[in-house]
Amino acid sequence: MSETKTFPAGQGSPAGAPNRQIARRGLMFVISSPSGAGKTTISRTLLDRESNLTLSISATTRPKRPAEVDGHHYLFVEEAAFERMVAEGAFLEHALVFDYRYGTPRAPVEAALAEGRDVLIEIDWQGAEQIVEAGGEDVVSVFVLPPSREELERRLHTRAQDPEEVVRRRMAKANNEMSHWKDYDYVVVNRDIEESVAAVQGILAAERLRRARQTGLADFVVELTRD
Repeated sequence: MSETKTFPAGQGSPAGAPNRQIARRGLMFVISSPSGAGKTTISRTLLDRESNLTLSISATTRPKRPAEVDGHHYLFVEEAAFERMVAEGAFLEHALVFDYRYGTPRAPVEAALAEGRDVLIEIDWQGAEQIVEAGGEDVVSVFVLPPSREELERRLHTRAQDPEEVVRRRMAKANNEMSHWKDYDYVVVNRDIEESVAAVQGILAAERLRRARQTGLADFVVELTRD
C-alpha cells in the first residue's frame, strides 16, 4: 500500500528531520449532477490540481464522438461485450442512460484504493446508489446543482454537442435527477466554477483526513509517543 506524507498545513519536512508517513486507504469520490450543471468541468479541474486523484474510466455502449479517445474518455464496447462484463461481475455499477449502457469497471478502482490512491467517479444518481451500496465507507458523494433552471438550459444549448431533441430530453429528466440531492453527502450549487472547484477540493481534503481512512495512524502515534 502506498503512503501519504503528512505535515502541518503549508509545511514540508523540516530540514534534517525524517519524513514520517502515514499509510492511507483511498476513497471513491463520486460526483453527480444533471447534464449541463458542471460536474465535468469541476471534475477535470480537480484532476488537474490533485496529483493523487485518478479518474475512473467508464465502459459504455454509446458511439464514440469525434473528439473522444477510446480508453481515455470511455471504454467503448459492443452490447455483447457489456453483457459479458455484467455476467462476470466486472462492474461496481451499471445502468441504462439515454438509450445507452454505462458501467464502472471494478478491478481498477479496487486496486487504486488498496494503493492509497483516490478515484473520481462521474456518474448519475442511479449509478451513485449502486456505488454507495458496493463501496460503503469508501465512498464520498457530491451532488452539483445549477444556479437556476434557465441557466441549466442555456448551458446545454451552449455545449452544442447534442441535437435539440436530446437537449429537451435532458431538461425533462433534470427534475427527476435533481430530486435525488438528499441521497448525497454534500451538495454544491455551481454559480461560479472556481468557487465550486474550491468547495469540492475542500470536501476532498477533509475526507482524506478521516481517522478511519488513515490505516497507518495507530503505528504513527505509537512512534510519536515512544520513549
